[in-house]
Amino acid sequence: MRVADILRKKGSSVVTLPSAATVAQLVESLDDHKIGAVVVVDDDRVVGIVSERDIVHHLRSGRDQSSTLSEIMTADVHVVTVQDELDQLALIMTERRLRHLPVVEDGVLKGIVSIGDVVKARLEALAAERDHLEDYLRQAP
Repeated sequence: MRVADILRKKGSSVVTLPSAATVAQLVESLDDHKIGAVVVVDDDRVVGIVSERDIVHHLRSGRDQSSTLSEIMTADVHVVTVQDELDQLALIMTERRLRHLPVVEDGVLKGIVSIGDVVKARLEALAAERDHLEDYLRQAP
């Protein structure tokens, strides 16, 4: 299974904000959309990602919600392509402790994949394999 398969099922919609947006705007966006991360985009280019963890770290350090995303975002964004394999995503997410990976093709944001998407796809694949094996065993003499 590839990233393209996940996006085909979940869609390619991605919540984005510019790096000049404030932490307060980020919190509102996360709550409105019931999501855990926002991709930071300037001039149609992915420049960062910011998650709930980033907000907690930011606020715990004593700074307020008027700070901009450029101050708290992760600028070294690990991205994947639609051709990447699900197993590779699971490995990247586990090793790097990431929960969200933007999907970028030719510099264009195509979607986002979360750890929940990966788990769901793996569970669906296991269920399909189980069903196939059960059908095979029912047909065996």
